[in-house]
Amino acid sequence: MFKSYRNVASSLRVRNKAVAKASIAPYCSGMEETKQLKAQIDLLQAALDHINQGFTVFDSDLRLVAWNRGLYDMLDMPESIVRRGAHLEDFIRVNAERGEYGPGDIEAKIERRIERAKLFEPHYFERIRPNGQIIAVSGTPLPQGGFVTIYSDVTEERQRQEKLERTVEERTHALQQSEDWLRLVTDNIPALIAYLSPGPVFRFANRRYADWFGHSIVSIAGRPARDIVGDELFAELEPHINRAFEGNAVSYEYQRERLDGTMAYMRSTLIPDMTIDGRTLGIFVLSLDASDQKAAEAALVQSQRMDAVGKLTGGLAHDFNNLLAIMMGNLLTLGRMEPPVGKEALDSKITPMLEAAKRGSDLIQRLLAFSRGKPVDPQKVPVSDVIGSAARLLEGSLPSSITLTIDAEDRCIGALIDPTQMETTFINMAFNARDAMPDGGSFSIALRATDLDSQQAQDLSVPAGEYAVITVADTGSGMDEDSQLKIFEPFFTTKAFGTGSGLGLSMVYGFIQQSGGAIQVRSKLGEGTALTIYLPLVRLQNAGDIGESENKASLKYGSGELLLLIEDDPDVSKTIADQLQNLGFAILKAENADDARQLALDLPELRAVLSDIIMPGQTNGLKLAREIRQNRPELGIALMTGYADWSALADNSSICEFPVLAKPFNDFQLAETLRKILQP
Repeated sequence: MFKSYRNVASSLRVRNKAVAKASIAPYCSGMEETKQLKAQIDLLQAALDHINQGFTVFDSDLRLVAWNRGLYDMLDMPESIVRRGAHLEDFIRVNAERGEYGPGDIEAKIERRIERAKLFEPHYFERIRPNGQIIAVSGTPLPQGGFVTIYSDVTEERQRQEKLERTVEERTHALQQSEDWLRLVTDNIPALIAYLSPGPVFRFANRRYADWFGHSIVSIAGRPARDIVGDELFAELEPHINRAFEGNAVSYEYQRERLDGTMAYMRSTLIPDMTIDGRTLGIFVLSLDASDQKAAEAALVQSQRMDAVGKLTGGLAHDFNNLLAIMMGNLLTLGRMEPPVGKEALDSKITPMLEAAKRGSDLIQRLLAFSRGKPVDPQKVPVSDVIGSAARLLEGSLPSSITLTIDAEDRCIGALIDPTQMETTFINMAFNARDAMPDGGSFSIALRATDLDSQQAQDLSVPAGEYAVITVADTGSGMDEDSQLKIFEPFFTTKAFGTGSGLGLSMVYGFIQQSGGAIQVRSKLGEGTALTIYLPLVRLQNAGDIGESENKASLKYGSGELLLLIEDDPDVSKTIADQLQNLGFAILKAENADDARQLALDLPELRAVLSDIIMPGQTNGLKLAREIRQNRPELGIALMTGYADWSALADNSSICEFPVLAKPFNDFQLAETLRKILQP
C-alpha cells in the first residue's frame, strides 16, 4: 500500500511538473513577443528619428501618442512636455508664449487652435517662426480617431522659390521692357510691320499697320487676315501670302483707297519665318507707302516725256508749216478763181485742204496724248499699232540724214502694256540713236513673235513661253562693254554734261520689267547698237477690227429736227451750223449760257442741244448740260471741245455722262453723235 502511495505521489509530482511547465510556457512566450514588439517599436522609432521632418500622433483626446526627434530639432520643443499622454494644449501654449503665433491674446489663440483641432479635419498651413524659419504643417485624421501631423522645414525651398519668382519677375520685367522698346521702335518706324501665323492670322502688328486698316494693335491681334484687310484686297494678296508660307520671300505692290478717297500705293515684302528643318512658322510683313515714290516716278516720266516732246517739236513744226502751206496756197488759188468755178476744180483745191486739216488734227491729238501721259494703264493692244503711232511722231523729227524703217505688219501680235509708255520707249530710243549718228545712218524697228524655251527664258530671267520681240537698231557709234553693263543704270550717260539726264533708258528698263518682259543690248564700237525687247505675247483675234478705223457707212441725215447750237466763237459757230444744216437739221444758235438756258426751257419743239464745254462766264457747257437735263430729261445732249484735257477747266469734272466731240470733227463724226442722242 505504501508502495502504491509512493507510486501515486510520484505520479502526482510528474503531473505537477508538467502542469507547472505548461503554466510557465505562455508567460515566457508573451515576454518574448513583448521583446520582439519593443525591438520593432525601437526600430520604427529610430527610423522616424532619422527622418528630416517632425512627426507627432495625437489620439482622439488630443493626447500625444507618438513622435520623433525631428520634433525637438525643428521646433525647439522642451523635452519635458514631449512625453506620452501630454495634451496638445501644452504644445500650443509653448508656441503661443514665445510668439510663434504673433502678438495678441495668448489664451484666445490657444483656445481657437484647440477648437479647430477637435474638428479632426485635414489641414495644411505654413508658419513663419520668429527666427525666419518656415514650417509647413500637414495634418491628416486617423480612422480610429486622432490625427498624425508632419512638420517640414521648407525655409530653403521657399527661399529658392522666392528667388526664382524674383528672377521670373525680373526677367518678365526685362522682357516686357524689351517688348516695350520693340513696340516703341516699330511704332515709330515709317513702315507697316506685322507677323502672320498660318491661317493666315495676325499675331503682331505695329501701330501704323493697325491704323492703316482701321484697327488698334490690340484688336488686330488674333484676327484672320481676311477680316482685317477685307475680301476684295485679300483676294489680291492671298496668292503672295500662300507663296510666302511655302518658304519663298515675296515682294509685290498693291493699291488701296484712303479714307479721304485718294489712292495709296503700297510696296510689301513677305519673309518666311522658318525652322532649321524647313517648316514655316509664320511670315514677317513689311509694307512701305510708295505713294510719294510713285508720284515722283510719274513726275520723272512726265519730265522725260516733255523732254521728248521738246525734241519732237521741231519736226512737227516742219510738218505743220507744210500743212499750212497746202491750205494757204489752195485758199489763195480759190480766191483768185473767177466764177463760175466747176466742181472738179473746187474739189482739186478743197480735197488737199481737208486732208491737210485731218493730218494736222491727228498730229495734234497724238502729240497731246503723248505729252499728257496717263498713269500706268496696261491694255491688250496690237504692238504694231503702237510702233506705227510712234513712227508718225518721229517721221518729221529725225533729221533727213537718218532713214527710218518700220517692219511691223502683224497686227495679231499683241501685248498687255501701257501704250503711252511704250511710245515713250520708242521715242527715247530713237533720240538716243539720233545722237549716236551725227552724220546720219539708219534707225529701224522690227516686230516678230518667238517661243522662248526654258534655257532662253532663264537667261532673260522671264518665264518660258511666247513673246512679242521688238528689235530697235541703229547704225551709230555703238558702245564699249563697260557702257553696255551700265546702260540701264539711272543717271548713266555718255553724252556731254548738260545734254542728257541719263534717265531715259533706265526708265525704259523699268517699264519693260514692270510689263513682265526683258530687254537685251548688243553693241560694238563703230558697228551700231541693237536693243531687243521681249514682252509676254497676247494673241489677238480679229486683229483687222482692232484700232482706229473710220466707218465708211453712209451718213445719217436729219429730217428737219430743231437743234440748239451753243458756241461763243462766231466763226466756229457758223461753220458747225453749216455742217448741221447740210446734214438736214434746223439750227438755233446761242452765244452764252443764259440765252441757251432760256431757249432750252421755252421751246417744246427743241429735239437736241450741242454745246461747247468751255464757255465765257461762270457756267461751263457741262454744268449747263446738267441743268438742262434736269429740267428737260427728254432732250438729247452732246458736248464738243477743242481742249485735249478739258476736265481741269470744267470744275475738274472728269466724269461726263454726255457724248463729247473733239474739234475739229468731220460730217460723219457729227452725224454719228447726233444719231446717238436723237434715238428714241
